[in-house]
Amino acid sequence: MRCPLNERFVKILATGFGSGLAPLAPGTAGTLVGIPLYWVFSVLPWPLWLITVLAFTCLAWHVSDEAEKIFGRKDAPCIVIDEIAGLQWTLFLVAPTVPHMALGFVLFRLFDIVKPFPARLFQERLPGGCGVVADDLAAGVYGNLALQVLIRWLGI
Repeated sequence: MRCPLNERFVKILATGFGSGLAPLAPGTAGTLVGIPLYWVFSVLPWPLWLITVLAFTCLAWHVSDEAEKIFGRKDAPCIVIDEIAGLQWTLFLVAPTVPHMALGFVLFRLFDIVKPFPARLFQERLPGGCGVVADDLAAGVYGNLALQVLIRWLGI
């Protein structure tokens, strides 16, 4: 038997405090929730920042796994904790400026929607929460690489 409090807690985290319940573009709404989290993480020394983002990604994996069971659907659109985690990877080691955050947000959403190789395979072939989070992790890494290049190229 599931604990109702635990189920409620999982739903709150999985839906990004309800942002994943947005009627239009829940993934985009969920990604926006990742911005304040990034502000908090970005003040940490980089090794602690890395450990924190890794821990959050593991939390997202576990929560997504439980949320799929609760919602009875693989990668339900209301599960957005994976987008929140993915954005953390796009913005990792990037200075917290408005242009960086805006460009990182757009790049992450682009890579998350397009799902370049191997992101789509991760989503399709990996089970449970791992599959839910892995494609966003890939999108986050692609986003970070593109963002780092653009920051250096454009000098922003």
